[in-house]
Amino acid sequence: MKSCYTVQEFCAEHGGISKPFFYKLQKEGKGPRLMKVGRRTLITTESAADWRKQMEDATNGQTIDDMIDGLEGV
Repeated sequence: MKSCYTVQEFCAEHGGISKPFFYKLQKEGKGPRLMKVGRRTLITTESAADWRKQMEDATNGQTIDDMIDGLEGV
């Protein structure tokens, strides 16, 4: 069982979002919680699940891909 994602793995597993867009979400306070291990930035599976739930709640019936697409123009 996977316990953490790298940023690249997280992006690939969550709709194929780009790394620049991931960091844009982080800057806006809309990304998942991060943890640093040495020089590595990781996202726990719990943090990823919490983020998905927040995105679900924020979409009001939209898919996460629709919501992410809507944020890209922001």
